Amino acid sequence: MRIVITEDSVVLRDGLVQLLAGRGHTVLAAVGDADAAIAAVETAAQDPAGLPDVVVLDVRLPPTHTDEGLRAALELRGRHPGLPVFVFSQYIETRNAARLLAGDAAGVGYLLKDRVADVRDFVEALSRVAAGGTALDPEVVSHLLAAHRHRDALAELTPRELDVLALMAEGRSNTAVAGGLAVSERAVEKHVTNIFAKLDLPPSSGDHRRVLAVLRYLGAAS
Repeated sequence: MRIVITEDSVVLRDGLVQLLAGRGHTVLAAVGDADAAIAAVETAAQDPAGLPDVVVLDVRLPPTHTDEGLRAALELRGRHPGLPVFVFSQYIETRNAARLLAGDAAGVGYLLKDRVADVRDFVEALSRVAAGGTALDPEVVSHLLAAHRHRDALAELTPRELDVLALMAEGRSNTAVAGGLAVSERAVEKHVTNIFAKLDLPPSSGDHRRVLAVLRYLGAAS
């Protein structure tokens, strides 16, 4: 395989290079940020051999260390449809991961670093993605499904209920929510009750439903 590696940890980046080169693969570039990864792919595209067989990316890369790797993967797939991308990280970021897997998920991988116990499994997964297959960690799939369920539940809320929940997420009381929306406090209480029902949050002595509702709202927006 011809591979581009994107990893900001110098030690891990060098380790991946040695691991793959030692198994007969060619590392076209080993870089530390998303911009350099995109540039390396575009450089390879000008070569007679063409695009790399697979691009490996961490999720959190410079400069902000949030989701640069996934956004780079989306950009690369947009520029070169079908380009195999392999996300290899210790973090799960559901929003852009869902976008990456939407539609045609062929040639997409997402494995968690601390759950890869065997080098052979890693290389086999990388080869499978390069060949147009998929390789997804079950933990990643679980998070994606949970986020999807939360989004489905939020889709049942009315625009006004979403407004109320958004203000709840800012830490506002029912009185403050009523003032912010110019409605009565009784109306806000009714909206909050409806939100709890639609999010399947029955009364419980052990859980604070207001907090759980906000967590679902924030989780679906992440």
